[in-house]
Amino acid sequence: MRYDASAVYHSSHEWARKEGELLVIGISDYAQDSLGDIVFVELPAPGKYLKKDQPFGVVESVKAASDVYAPVSGFVEQVNDSLVDNPGLVNSDPFGEGWFIKIKPDNTAEYEALMTAQAYEAFVKGL
Repeated sequence: MRYDASAVYHSSHEWARKEGELLVIGISDYAQDSLGDIVFVELPAPGKYLKKDQPFGVVESVKAASDVYAPVSGFVEQVNDSLVDNPGLVNSDPFGEGWFIKIKPDNTAEYEALMTAQAYEAFVKGL
């Protein structure tokens, strides 16, 4: 499994990485690998308010459909429209071109409470 040391992780397998005052959010390598080939991604509209731990989108693969959860609360500033035409980016580059949304967080404590890459790696090994 690949991990992004600059990201923090939620127990439902989403990652978040600071980019200026925004957080870039996607799903982990573990999550995309477990799902298999991703064929569809549904994302929220910019401007939508997300509450921590609530679903904000759906990922469909050849195996299953899964909700994607907000690791922190905040407003959606940008969505990755590239995933509409090329959902496989989530499989090939989950920490790069396969990002889902960028949000403006409104509670830094939520971000700080997420797992480091090392803690997430240990968490995944325990599953």
